[in-house]
Amino acid sequence: MKNIFDFNNRIVVVTGGAGGIGMAVCRQLGSFGARIALIDINQVAIDAAVEELKTLGIDVQSYVCDASIEAQVDATYPKIAQDMGTPDILINNAAKGIHTPPQDTTIEEWNGVIGTSLTGYFLNARAFSRLVIAAKKPGNVVNIASIAGSSAIGRGNFAYSVAKGGVIQMTRELAIEWASLGIRVNAIQPCSVNTPGWRKWIEAEGEAARILTEKLLTGIPLGRVAEPEDIANAVHYLASDAAAMVTGVILPVDGGNLAFNAGGTLGR
Repeated sequence: MKNIFDFNNRIVVVTGGAGGIGMAVCRQLGSFGARIALIDINQVAIDAAVEELKTLGIDVQSYVCDASIEAQVDATYPKIAQDMGTPDILINNAAKGIHTPPQDTTIEEWNGVIGTSLTGYFLNARAFSRLVIAAKKPGNVVNIASIAGSSAIGRGNFAYSVAKGGVIQMTRELAIEWASLGIRVNAIQPCSVNTPGWRKWIEAEGEAARILTEKLLTGIPLGRVAEPEDIANAVHYLASDAAAMVTGVILPVDGGNLAFNAGGTLGR
């Protein structure tokens, strides 16, 4: 019987692949046979990620690319096709955020966040789709969005939340635009995730971070923030043949956060 969660010899592009969620996705899909095309902007992080993945026996090629720059993205995908073959799956994960109140947000900050966290998703999806369509093969895109794209969280996340809201609607539109071409497009909405960046913030902010974390957890019925592996598991499902009839779906991986009314009470 076919293992519908198998990724043997499938080529998976992961943007922001050297970061916390990106690396968890690379490990997860790579352990099921995927060949990974890891895209990131940070060469030092790429080198460390590639070393770890190769140690795990995962077939990986790496590419330095700023996901928000059209020329770099459009030059990277032909390289992937030349090195590895036409990719099967794209995981749009690279993102950028700030914590600046909207009235204080500069146009440079706005453009930086929107460029990476929204425009970059479009640029990578477009470049990926062109290869897939030319090869006349099915494709699969999983966008990493955020609960901030559906429910305002404040705290200066204005530009980031707007970008993630755009990713959610982009996901739906692409799913419809590309359905007849055999390209599925879905998105995941994580809550806060225990990445190295999250832990660094906790250490740097000290007591303030502890207080905010306690507040965050009151809104997550399962009582914890997500681990990168929680997101990677959801990606695994949406990118696999198990989800062959799933497209245009926005899947929260948030411990019940979006389901929980702000005035609600856990239990009786």
